[in-house]
Amino acid sequence: MQHITPADVHAKGEDALILDVREPVELAQARLDGTLDIPLGELVARLGEVPTDRTVHVLCHSGGRSAQATEFLAAQGVDAVNITGGITEWHRQGLPVVIGGRE
Repeated sequence: MQHITPADVHAKGEDALILDVREPVELAQARLDGTLDIPLGELVARLGEVPTDRTVHVLCHSGGRSAQATEFLAAQGVDAVNITGGITEWHRQGLPVVIGGRE
């Protein structure tokens, strides 16, 4: 499985497609702008929403669920990369996070 640090994903700017596999309640607490949001439990049913023509950077709270999603997507032929440490590490590194605001 491929991994990438939050800083390296952030450095890619808007070119980086980030798939957030956290639950809606988690997104309401803290999120990143511009993500594709599909909870891990819905990923199989919503696989058609995941682009196959570019790298998909997968994010969760701390890296566990995103690792599962990355493995699943890779098995489906998607170029998927796990964001190490999830949004927790993203925030710890001082990268931009939106607190609250999504219902």
